[in-house]
Amino acid sequence: MLAFPGLSRVLIITDAWEPQVNGVVRTLRTVAAELRAMGKTVEVVGPDQFKTIPMPSYPEIRLALFPGRKIAKMIEAFRPDALHVATEGPLGMAARAYAKRHGLHFTTAFHTRFAEYLEARARIPACLTYAWLRRFHGASAGVMVATLSLRDELAARGFEKLRPWSRGVDLDAFHPEPREAWDLPRPIFAYVGRVALEKNLHAFLSLDLPGSKLVVGDGPQRKALEREFPDTHFAGARHGEALAAAYAGADVFVFPSKTDTFGLVILEALASGLPVAAYPVTGPKDILDEASTTVGALDSDLRAACLRALDIDRTHCRPYAERFSWRTCAERFMDNLVYLQKSSA
Repeated sequence: MLAFPGLSRVLIITDAWEPQVNGVVRTLRTVAAELRAMGKTVEVVGPDQFKTIPMPSYPEIRLALFPGRKIAKMIEAFRPDALHVATEGPLGMAARAYAKRHGLHFTTAFHTRFAEYLEARARIPACLTYAWLRRFHGASAGVMVATLSLRDELAARGFEKLRPWSRGVDLDAFHPEPREAWDLPRPIFAYVGRVALEKNLHAFLSLDLPGSKLVVGDGPQRKALEREFPDTHFAGARHGEALAAAYAGADVFVFPSKTDTFGLVILEALASGLPVAAYPVTGPKDILDEASTTVGALDSDLRAACLRALDIDRTHCRPYAERFSWRTCAERFMDNLVYLQKSSA
């Protein structure tokens, strides 16, 4: 199935949308804006347009209730040239079912490691979830993945029609100056993002490091971690210029997650002039690649990575981040889309 550059009306259906704060939402919101700037007509359908219930164990995420009929009406009313099903939740399942029922083509994306998260939270074997995910994405004309290492991993698990779709960073929003004047002992090792089990924050906060540890963000694990690590400074969620200054005011950005599919916050940190310390796993090893010694440190010993990153010249970080453009990301997204035309089957 070939992509068509003439697509003009794009419908994106996602279970991850505002007011959620995460990489999926930032990606879809920014790509939609870039596509509109390119002259495309784009509509994003999210849970905010449906009756919802809180997701068990993660109430910040809302799940749409019985969206099937409304999704069908919205697809028919918008008359898209291309349909992209971004997530595997209730809205994604409803859109997938509609497309299959009418013999329509659509694309999907693999944003989140639900298999590992469910195994950690509910002890559901990852192999069972991956079997379901493989079936879900198997109905699409193409599965967009953020990194080459994730593509290889999913291919080994039996996923097919995998299409590369990297990410970008807002270079106007994130910059090395001005810096937050944190009233904390230096050096400051900072984490920015959701405070949740899957982010592996315990691995970072339990490290013996000089100076201070800083967590910028909020989430279901925050209160428990505040109790367990009283010497860590929890600054809460930041947005806009305050977020950019929070990044720039630290000395090292620590990314302890082993389950992210990319890691947008890594690019935001680099754009803010902040060296990165991370495990050599999918996401960090794809973003940093061979440049890890000049803008960050990858090591299976996270403490060793943090200490090496402390010695990096932070003036190298911003130029490296400038390689990642949201316009390029949006163009690749368009290249991956397919017409919603009737299947010949």
